[in-house]
Amino acid sequence: MTEIADRNGYAVQTHDLWRIYKTGAQEIPALRGVNLAIRPGRFVAVKGRSGSGKTTLLNCLGGLDHPTSGSVYIFGRDISRMSDQELTRWRREEVGFVFQSFGLLPTLSAYENVELLLRIAGVPGRERRKRTMYCLELVGLARWAHHRPFELSGGQQQRVGIARALANNPRLILADEPTGELDSTTAREILKLFQTIVREEHVTLIMVSHDILVDEYADEVLQLSDGKIVASQ
Repeated sequence: MTEIADRNGYAVQTHDLWRIYKTGAQEIPALRGVNLAIRPGRFVAVKGRSGSGKTTLLNCLGGLDHPTSGSVYIFGRDISRMSDQELTRWRREEVGFVFQSFGLLPTLSAYENVELLLRIAGVPGRERRKRTMYCLELVGLARWAHHRPFELSGGQQQRVGIARALANNPRLILADEPTGELDSTTAREILKLFQTIVREEHVTLIMVSHDILVDEYADEVLQLSDGKIVASQ
């Protein structure tokens, strides 16, 4: 199946993906046989009501949660068969994450928040500094490199989060409600930035969101309901 995924050139594929949570004797299906096929270099939004399975799907695509059954292929690799150690290494090398609450370390500057991931990965100093500044420049925050999160607006903090997600030069970025805590003007700026990054950095972006503005910027919008993809536009 890996060879098929590679030959078809998909960035993300899922095959009959189920995730069932058990609470005592009760089984609660969060995902019900989800099938995805996403090409590289696409900005794809996944929308749906709370409890529809959006975050569970994102966690399965990022190797943060294990499917109950089915498979997840990312650029031809079946991550659902990887060990926890393999997943940790894979995430560090190939995936960037953007969170609703920004997830920045408050005692570190914007520069240090972005650089930390590269430091952990053992990237040499000169290369680390160059990549960190490149990412901050890409999101328009080079002038604020040495400001800490409390000195930045919400939109600026999310830009630092995006720069951090880009630091390891990922092939895939997963964003969980990244505009959820932003006003509409700032949300548009962040969505436009995502659009630019997808095109210029040649990454694949999958974003879960409630935001109606997403429809204007994403290449494709998938609607999730009760753990199933019910519409695509």
